[in-house]
Amino acid sequence: MSIKSHINEAVGPLPTKAPALSSNVMDLFSLKGKVASVTGSSNGIGYAVAEAYAQAGADVAIWYNSTPSDDKAEYLAKTYGVRAKAYKCNVGSSDDVEAVIAQIEQDFGTIDIFVANAGIAWSEGRSLEAQGFEGFRKIIELDLNSVYYCAKTVGKIFEKKRKGSLIITASMSGHIVNVPNLQAPYNAAKAGCLHLSKSLAVEWAPFARVNTVSPGYIQTDISEFAEDTVKQQWWLLIPLGREGITQELVGAYLYLASDASTYTTGTDIIVDGGYCAP
Repeated sequence: MSIKSHINEAVGPLPTKAPALSSNVMDLFSLKGKVASVTGSSNGIGYAVAEAYAQAGADVAIWYNSTPSDDKAEYLAKTYGVRAKAYKCNVGSSDDVEAVIAQIEQDFGTIDIFVANAGIAWSEGRSLEAQGFEGFRKIIELDLNSVYYCAKTVGKIFEKKRKGSLIITASMSGHIVNVPNLQAPYNAAKAGCLHLSKSLAVEWAPFARVNTVSPGYIQTDISEFAEDTVKQQWWLLIPLGREGITQELVGAYLYLASDASTYTTGTDIIVDGGYCAP
């Protein structure tokens, strides 16, 4: 039995026709008429992605946990003429995730694009010296398990409408082992995100696409734990010699969200200044 036959038997018939797409490349990258939901979007990469989607015409659901973001949703709506709303959620709780996604679907009518971006950094150093196991549990819960909670819930919406794009924020740390900062639990969680995405891409092939973006060192709050002496060592290992900024990252997310990527699934886009290249 062929791989295609196995997939058909497991999850249903695969699409056999290419979608009807515009011949204008700018139209392909437009998100007008689509609804995007971005976890961990009160600041940093998540907010940059949410704003980029609003600029491209999408209605946007912002997710936050400890930083209220109603003002940011209001800004996006007024500035870009889209609908935007902020939702408080603990992504480490499957119940919270299910409730918030259901509310977003009710408020916006659907979800077309979902970015599972929320996560935390590991700052406890060498794993053997970390106190107890709570830090490891927290990393796995918020950086890996939460992605599955989101995927399983929004996947049902995508399956119902036979269309959707799930984008997971992985990391270059899922590909390589960072030095000099030691962060085995974080690296393991992000490697898990990469393989979860590829696995879901096969499972969901009949109705939705699943991809990842793997950022390198980006200038956001999540990297504030590192002292300048450590960052200087990062720069020596990055061929471009510096950290990136969020504006250099959002294009990858826009591509994977848009109709420009309708033949792209199960892939990962590394945006790391060349760190993983050597």
